[in-house]
Amino acid sequence: MGKILAGFIVVAALVAGASLYYLQVYHFYFDISDKVGTIRLTPEGAAKSEAIAATEIEAIDATSSPIRFRACFHTDVPLDDLTARYETYARAEPLNAPGWFECFDAREIGAALEAGTARAYLGSRDIVWGIDRIVAVFPDGRGYVWHQINACGEIAFDGRTLPEGCPPPPESD
Repeated sequence: MGKILAGFIVVAALVAGASLYYLQVYHFYFDISDKVGTIRLTPEGAAKSEAIAATEIEAIDATSSPIRFRACFHTDVPLDDLTARYETYARAEPLNAPGWFECFDAREIGAALEAGTARAYLGSRDIVWGIDRIVAVFPDGRGYVWHQINACGEIAFDGRTLPEGCPPPPESD
């Protein structure tokens, strides 16, 4: 009887583990490449973002979290032109994408940003309250987009009082 019970526990644990893996890596994500349309950056000192020239856009998102958005694209706009016009983002930290979304390599992007060979820009501030859209571009025109918790979001999500300069969070139900 003990062997049957132990076997049942092992099988249940394997099914639960496989289900959890599938849900986290595949189920919640969906391809939105045909819905993205444009890549947007925020001009220095502006409140609204504007579209830049971009092709070959591949994108995924999930409704389960506002920070699951990832995109890859190509642009012919030189890095120096982007830097002269658009707001840079100093605290950019690319988040990992599912392994099957092969165009997005967070380690490579992060290393290039750290080395200064790629540059990060503010795509849109508060795409969802407390979450910014970040765009990183390499000198060869490869570009990557992800959502990242901003400074106000980090403070609010930790339950601390917001400092001056942070917009008020939306009312919750």
